[in-house]
Amino acid sequence: MKKRTLAKEITFSGIGVHTGQKVFLRLKPSFSGRIIFRRLDLGSKEIELDHRLARAESSSLLKNKSITVRTIEHLLATLYVFGLDSLEIELDGEEIPIGDGSAKPFVELIKSAGQVCLAEEKRIIKVKRPVKVEKNGSWICFLPEPDLKINYTIEYSHPLIGRQQFQTYLDLKKFVEEIAPARTFGFLRDVPSMLTKGLAKGGSFDNALILDDQGLINPPLRFPDEFIRHKVLDLLGDLALAGKPLLGLVEVYRGGHSLHQAGLVALLEDEANWEEEVKLTPSFLV
Repeated sequence: MKKRTLAKEITFSGIGVHTGQKVFLRLKPSFSGRIIFRRLDLGSKEIELDHRLARAESSSLLKNKSITVRTIEHLLATLYVFGLDSLEIELDGEEIPIGDGSAKPFVELIKSAGQVCLAEEKRIIKVKRPVKVEKNGSWICFLPEPDLKINYTIEYSHPLIGRQQFQTYLDLKKFVEEIAPARTFGFLRDVPSMLTKGLAKGGSFDNALILDDQGLINPPLRFPDEFIRHKVLDLLGDLALAGKPLLGLVEVYRGGHSLHQAGLVALLEDEANWEEEVKLTPSFLV
């Protein structure tokens, strides 16, 4: 299978959920075989998609010296499942626009643009042996599996969430219909502390599900279990930091961006844990 880029340029603009600033985003076809982020407001400084540059601050971000690109997970998840791995992503601010809090806007844009194949072969990461990372009662585990399978569990002491589980073999149709539309969520009680940290300045009822202690302030839900579906969306965006599709079972219990990233680092830092293949193809890329 070949690497892919967009058939034509696409643009998107909106508010950053954490910075609160309006950002213009442009996705440009590229034949470099890499995904590059370019900050136009910083004199076109660039940062490449690389899990070693990833950080977690209530979202996933890439940071290298003076350049940061924040809240990349929803866009990356969409590129990952559509098999796009060669792009120039230009933006005139620090943060990818949040849209409606889901990946649905990016899905619609990418479907409208179409794709073209490069000459370069796509390389696949195949998990060879179990890798597990545990933090404060939460854990992520990678296991050998002939395709990409996800088993995610969350547990919140909230009457609307409680314990939710989502288990699936990933394919494009399932992503588009059952995962991409799931919106980010947060708790009203956490807003003051986030604002103190300089986060959530652009959060609103239009781009996030907000819960108080009893229920949802801005219904309705798109799915009864929209919360766990959004966690799966975030996980896919963090897996995309590897720069290559993954074949394996990914199990997560009470995860978040920090745990996802730590698991990916643990998997990739020891080459005995995985091998690269060019002949294997995850079903979501067929």
